[in-house]
This record gives sequence, C-alpha cells and structure tokens, in this order.
Amino acid sequence: MRTRRSACPINLTLETFGDRWSLIILRDAMFGGRRRSFRSLLTESLEGIASNILSDRLQRLTASGLLTRAADPCHKQRVVYSLSESAIQLVPLMAFMGSWGTRHASPSIELSARARVLEDGGPKLWAEFMDELRHIHLGSPAPATSALAKMQAAYQAAMPA
Repeated sequence: MRTRRSACPINLTLETFGDRWSLIILRDAMFGGRRRSFRSLLTESLEGIASNILSDRLQRLTASGLLTRAADPCHKQRVVYSLSESAIQLVPLMAFMGSWGTRHASPSIELSARARVLEDGGPKLWAEFMDELRHIHLGSPAPATSALAKMQAAYQAAMPA
C-alpha cells in the first residue's frame, strides 16, 4: 500500500485518483454510456491518452476499487472495465466539476451540454444518472428514465449543423 501524505479527506481523495488522467478515464466510463474496453478508452478519448499511461491508470483505478475488470464474454482476448459503486458515487463531484468548468473555463458549447443538463437537473437527475450507471455497470434493474439519453440529446442539439 502506498504511503499517504496526510489523513485529510480531500488529500486522500486526490491520492486515490492520482492525477487528471484518472478522472478523464472515470469520465469516459461514466458518460460513455457503456462498459469500456482498453481500446475504446484509448481511441475514443478526446484528450489522446498514451497507451502506457492508460494502462497504468487502469491498474491504479482497479486497485483502488473504482473500476472492476472482467473478461469480455464476446471476445476472448478483450477485457471490459466497469464502474464500481464508489466510482458511481462520484457523479455529484463530476457534476460540480462540469458546472465549474462551464462557468470558468470557456469550454465548447457541445462539450458543455451534458454538464449543463446535470447542473439544471440537480441532485434528482444525479440520482437518476447514478441508478442508470448501476444498471449499466453493476447489473441492477433499469431505471424508468434515461439520464444518459437526456444528456446525449442536449449534446446532439448543441452540435454544429
């Protein structure tokens, strides 16, 4: 186990993530709408993560219990990564980060569309989104409505024609 700088909860949270790449990977797993393979995380990330960094961060996130790793039943040589319950509980943090970035960091209109939906929906929508993630990643029953569909619709509407 790695040594900790302090027992401060904010420090411990930051040490769990490690760096920005860990949050980007969690974002992609959360907002991608499905479980993710190494290849999809590598090729579909807007930020262009290097394969060695992705591999290291996936190992860290799995070791810290934020992701689980399982064989892909459709492909013998592929694994898929799923969010754990503790990662799903990061939705409010991601929503706050998206809201802050929308207000203070000049993001593109289309890439901030999902953050705006989460901000406008507030804790009720966050809970719906968390239930949907539990369905996708943990196999719980499907929720009655899709928060991901609301976010995707906003993203599509914001795309240039």
